[in-house]
Amino acid sequence: MGTGAANGSRGARRWLPWLGLCFWAAGAAAARGSDSGEVLPDSIPSAPGTLPHFIEEPEDAYIIKSNPIALRCKARPAMQIFFKCNGEWVHQNEHVSEESLDESSGLKVREVFINVTRQQVEDFHGPEDYWCQCVAWSHLGTSKSRKASVRIAYLRKNFEQDPQGREVPIEGMIVLHCRPPEGVPAAEVEWLKNEEPIDSEQDENIDTRADHNLIIRQARLSDSGNYTCMAANIVAKRRSLSATVVVYVDGSWEVWSEWSVCSPECEHLRIRECTAPPPRNGGKFCEGLSQESENCTDGLCILGIENASDIALYSGLGAAIVAVAVLVIGVTLYRRSHSDYGVDVIDSSALTGGFQTFNFKTVRQGNSLLLNPAMQPDLTVSRTYSGPICLQDPLDKELMTESSLFNPLSDIKVKVQSSFMVSLGVSERAEYHGKNHSGTFPHGNNRGFSTIHPRNKTPYIQNLSSLPTRTELRTTGVFGHLGGRLVMPNTGVSLLIPHGAIPEENSWEIYMSINQGEPSLQSDGSEVLLSPEVTCGPPDMLVTTPFALTIPHCADVSSEHWNIHLKKRTQQGKWEEVMSVEDESTSCYCLLDPFACHVLLDSFGTYALTGEPITDCAVKQLKVAVFGCMSCNSLDYNLRVYCVDNTPCAFQEVVSDERHQGGQLLEEPKLLHFKGNTFSLQISVLDIPPFLWRIKPFTACQEVPFSRVWSSNRQPLHCAFSLERYTPTTTQLSCKICIRQLKGHEQILQVQTSILESERETITFFAQEDSTYPAQTGPKAFKIPYSIRQRICATFDTPNAKGKDWQMLAQKNSINRNLSYFATQSSPSAVILNLWEARHQQDGDLDSLACALEEIGRTHTKLSNITESQIDDADFNYSRQNGL
Repeated sequence: MGTGAANGSRGARRWLPWLGLCFWAAGAAAARGSDSGEVLPDSIPSAPGTLPHFIEEPEDAYIIKSNPIALRCKARPAMQIFFKCNGEWVHQNEHVSEESLDESSGLKVREVFINVTRQQVEDFHGPEDYWCQCVAWSHLGTSKSRKASVRIAYLRKNFEQDPQGREVPIEGMIVLHCRPPEGVPAAEVEWLKNEEPIDSEQDENIDTRADHNLIIRQARLSDSGNYTCMAANIVAKRRSLSATVVVYVDGSWEVWSEWSVCSPECEHLRIRECTAPPPRNGGKFCEGLSQESENCTDGLCILGIENASDIALYSGLGAAIVAVAVLVIGVTLYRRSHSDYGVDVIDSSALTGGFQTFNFKTVRQGNSLLLNPAMQPDLTVSRTYSGPICLQDPLDKELMTESSLFNPLSDIKVKVQSSFMVSLGVSERAEYHGKNHSGTFPHGNNRGFSTIHPRNKTPYIQNLSSLPTRTELRTTGVFGHLGGRLVMPNTGVSLLIPHGAIPEENSWEIYMSINQGEPSLQSDGSEVLLSPEVTCGPPDMLVTTPFALTIPHCADVSSEHWNIHLKKRTQQGKWEEVMSVEDESTSCYCLLDPFACHVLLDSFGTYALTGEPITDCAVKQLKVAVFGCMSCNSLDYNLRVYCVDNTPCAFQEVVSDERHQGGQLLEEPKLLHFKGNTFSLQISVLDIPPFLWRIKPFTACQEVPFSRVWSSNRQPLHCAFSLERYTPTTTQLSCKICIRQLKGHEQILQVQTSILESERETITFFAQEDSTYPAQTGPKAFKIPYSIRQRICATFDTPNAKGKDWQMLAQKNSINRNLSYFATQSSPSAVILNLWEARHQQDGDLDSLACALEEIGRTHTKLSNITESQIDDADFNYSRQNGL
C-alpha cells in the first residue's frame, strides 16, 4: 500500500467514533418517527441538556518490563466514550465498554478501558511523553478528561555518585554524597548504617533531606561505621558502594602531677599521661613532653668537687678566658686609635654575581676633612649588611641609605674599592664626594647611592631605594535595610550586603580595610599567604542573611596542586582555620574563581586565604612590571623591576610607591607562573644599545632566592638596575628585561621609551570604573532588579517533581559543591543570586543568567529584554545605564 492508502486508513480510524455516533443518532430518530409516543430505548444513556461528567479519569502510568497497562475512564451521562492518544483516535475495537445505572440520579454510567503496550510507547517519537485522554459525548456536547502520560519505567545499575569514606574528628561535620542512578520514575533514596536503615526523624543530629546527601552535624564515636546508599523505584532496587566513616579522637594531656621529692642530683620530676581523653580510632597522640624535670633548689644545689685536679682544670680555663678578653679589648682600642673617619664600601658583586657586602664604620678620632673640626661625633657606629642586591625589607634599605650616617659628616669623602677593578690590575681607588645637593632627588625620600657623582669612569653602585610603608587601606559606607555594595578601589576587594540583611529602620556604618603592613598571619611550615588580610566590620553587627566578601588571591587554581584554606583572626590575635575551600560546611561557603574567592559569611572580622602546596607543581601567579626614572646624575637612568603577588592590591602598593619616587611604568605588566619547585628567580637586562648606553659589568643579571619570592608577604620585591648614557643627546632607551625561574617559566618585558618626561607615553595603571563609586547603596548596587529577583526566588524556592528547583539554579551557575549550605538557608535561591552578584560585579552579564533560566525551562524571556512596565523605573533605568 502506498502513502495515500496509509493516510486513508489513518483518516478512517480518526472518523470511526463519529460514524458510530451518527448511526446511533439515525436509529434513534427513526424510532421516534415511527411512534412519537414510544419512550427512548434503554441504549440511550443520558438525559437531554446535561454535559458528561467524569467520575474517573485516566491516571499517569508506567510500563514495567513488557507488561501492558490499562487506562480507564468513567463518565455520566454519556452516550459514548472514546480514547484519543497522541492526538489520534484509538480504534473502536480496542475499547472495552461497560454500562451501569447510578441509583442516586437514575442516569446511566459508561466506563471504558484500553490497553497500552510497550511497543506502542517505544514506536512513538514526539516532543513529549506518550499520552492519552478520554472524550465523552452527551446530547449537549462533549467533555475531555485530563491527559495521562505513559512512560516506560527503568532504573539504571550504576550510581552517578557513590558515597566516599571519610575520617573526621569528633564533633566535626560528616557529609556523604549520593546521586542515585537515573530512572523513571525517579528513585527514592534510603541510607543504611551497618545494613540497618537510618531514621533521621528520630535523630536530630542526622539530616537526609538535602539532595539525597547524608549530613551528620556533630560526629559522635557511635557514628563510625559502614554507610550505604539505597535507591529504589517501582522497577528495581540498587545499592551503592559502602563508605567507611571513622570518627577519631585526638589525645589530650592530663594535668601535671605533683613534683616528686628532690633527688640527690638536686632535681625533681613530674609526669602526665595522655588519657584525657586517650586517642581513639587512629587519633593523634598527645604532643609535648610526658615528663618534666627541673632544679629543685633554685640553682643553689652544687655538687661536690671530687679532687684537686678538677680545681686546677677550672682555674686554668678561667685564666684563659680572662687573657682572651684582655687581648680583644687591646686590639679594639688600637684599631680605634689608627682609623680615619669615613665609610668603606666594598663592592664584591663581580665575584658574587649580584650579592654584595657593605660595611659602614664611623670612628671618634678627629679628621681634617670635617668643615667644623669642633663638631665631634659621640658614638661609634659599625654596621654590616650582607645579602643579595634585590632587597625586600625596607629596614635593610634604610640601613643602606639612612641619612643619620651622612648628615653629621656632610662633606665626607667616600672611598669605593671595586673588586672588579682590582681583578683587572687597577690599584687606584676611585673617590666619590658624598655631599647632598638640594633639589637633586626625585619625588619622595629616594636617597640611594645613585646620588653620588663619580670622578672617574668606574662602575657605579646600584640604586637601593627605600620605599615608604603604610599600615592599611580603608573605606566606609552607611547601609540600611536595602543593602548595597562596598568596594575598595583598585584592590579587587569588595563586600556585598544583600537586601534585607539589615533589619528595617536600622542602619550601620560598615567599614573595610586591607592590611599593608607586616602580616599578622605567620605561615607555618610550607603554608603561604595567598591573599591580603581583609577586615570588615563592625564585629558586633548581626545580619539576617549571609553577606558576600570577595578577596583576590594569587594561586593558580586550574590544577589540583593546592590545599587552600580560609582563616579568621580571633580577638586574641591568633589565626584559626574556618574551612578548607573543598570542605563541606553549613556555616560558610567559599567559591574559588581563577583570580578571586567569594565567601558567604554571617559574621564580620579579619579574613585571609592561605595555601599549602600538595606537589611542587603548585603555582603562584606573580605580576612583573618595570618602572623607570631619571637619576640625580643627568646621565643615569634607573630601572626597577617588581615581582609581586598577582593581586590588584599588591600592585596598587607598587604604583603608590613609584609615584612617590617619580617612577613611570614603562611596559604593561605581565603574568609569571612561579612554581613551588625551590628554584630561584633570575632577572636580566638584555639587548642594551651599544655605544649609547652601558651597565655595570657583571650586574646585568641578578638572582633572587626561591624563599624570598615564594613567601614574599612583606614589602614589594624588586631589583634595581642603573644605566648610563654616553652622551646627554641620547633620549631613547630600548632593551629587554627577562624574568625567569630556573626550570620554570619566563616573561619578557620590552622597554621602548623616551627618558624625557615630555616625550614619554603614559601607560594607565588601572581602569577607572573600579574607583568611581566605593560605596553604593540601595537598588543601584545590584545588577538584578529587585522585582525580577523576587520572582526568581518565588519560582525556584518551591520544590518541583522534576527537580527544577534551586539546586538546578545553582548547577546552571557553576555551583556544584557544598549544596547542603544553601539547603539550610530560608531562601536558597536568594543566597545563590547574592553569590552571582558578587561574581559578576564587573560585567553584570544578565544575558548569561537569562540563558541559564531558559535552559531550566522556568522562563523563556531574557531579563535584559524585560519591558519598563514590569519593573520599577528606577531599577530599569539604572540597569540600562550599566549595560544590562
